[in-house]
Amino acid sequence: MLNTVWQQARGLNGDQRNAFIAAYLGWTMDAFDYFLVVLVYSEIADDFHVSLTDMAFLTTVTLIMRPVGAFVFGLWADKRGRRTPLMVDVLFYSVVGFACAFAPNYAVLLVLRLLYGIGMGGEWGLGAALALEKIPAEKRGFWSGMLQGGYSFGYLLAALAFLFIEPAFGWRGLFAFSLIPALVALFVRSRVGESEAWKESVKANTTPARKIFRNPVVLKRFVYLVLLMTAFNLMSHGTQDVYPTFVKKGLGMTPTTAIWIAIVYNIGAMIGGPLLGAYSERIGRRRMIVIAGIVALPIVPFFALSRTAGLLALSSFLMQLCVQGAWGVIPAHLNELSPDAIRGFYPGVTYQLGNCIAALNLPLQESLAGHYSYPTALIVTVAPTLVLMIVLTLLGKEARGRRFGADEPPDAPPAARPAPPAAGGAQAAT
Repeated sequence: MLNTVWQQARGLNGDQRNAFIAAYLGWTMDAFDYFLVVLVYSEIADDFHVSLTDMAFLTTVTLIMRPVGAFVFGLWADKRGRRTPLMVDVLFYSVVGFACAFAPNYAVLLVLRLLYGIGMGGEWGLGAALALEKIPAEKRGFWSGMLQGGYSFGYLLAALAFLFIEPAFGWRGLFAFSLIPALVALFVRSRVGESEAWKESVKANTTPARKIFRNPVVLKRFVYLVLLMTAFNLMSHGTQDVYPTFVKKGLGMTPTTAIWIAIVYNIGAMIGGPLLGAYSERIGRRRMIVIAGIVALPIVPFFALSRTAGLLALSSFLMQLCVQGAWGVIPAHLNELSPDAIRGFYPGVTYQLGNCIAALNLPLQESLAGHYSYPTALIVTVAPTLVLMIVLTLLGKEARGRRFGADEPPDAPPAARPAPPAAGGAQAAT
């Protein structure tokens, strides 16, 4: 397995590395700012004198507005290229995230988080398209997992910032700090060239995007991917968003303990993404996702019912190894299933519509915790979601090894695609 990872990890040129770093940092900073709210929403609730259920809607409005950003920036990127829309998007969400530090009340903060959701919605689809269009097909699995791991790295940075910045400057200081790393991501992104695959697809495709989208196969797959991303986002947010509050409020542990547990499980997530992503290049995208889901199911009781810091850290580490390992396959999977002409729009919008549907997860878990308990809330939301993810994955298709920018349809049979080199260790599949 390690040999598989190493073969896929090496050999990128400078432009490919810069594209990946830019996409990774952009996604990291998105997650950093999003999880600041997750980590401090109980503190903000105390300051603004609102309930935890009301505070949970700060994350809900962010998730609800993500499809708007994916739609607007995705259409722009398919018409004008990936690079400029990405730079505008990063600048927009950086300014809005910084403004959250000065919100005078809950209502203003809610509006700012709504605007932030637009920027966050645009980032993932465009960043993933730019990076994966540049990376060789036989290496996509590993770099897909690494890219998705930026989300967990952003969570880890937010946890560290909470430990070292929040005690001195409060929750407002955390949001003020978020402007600095986002500007670094903007600087790196300015050094990235335009996607050659996008240029080729513009030359090869003369059919209007709206006509492509109306194709029954494309539309049917779009609906399917929205459902799949709903299950994935319920799984991800269901195992992450409420967990620090569960440790602090539900078990009575200190905020510092909750943060260290969050750091541990995000390390598990950062290992799982590239590891399972790389292995999906050998055994297939869908098979890898299903295996991750099956392994995660027996971990759920330990994840929800443990009472000591050590067991909480271990069970959450294993859970996120599986959850984010499955997620590590997704950037490659969605981009491979997307028509070339609408790749800026298609993966990002399906992803973010799934996020939108899953947006009520945190308020639901808080409500269940209030009526019953946090362990009950975790078990009754996480276990069914894992089953749903497995079933939906089995019902779908994949296009592993597909060439980008060659006007090759996602449904092309395996024989129509060149087999990935031995380093990838897998044939393209449908």
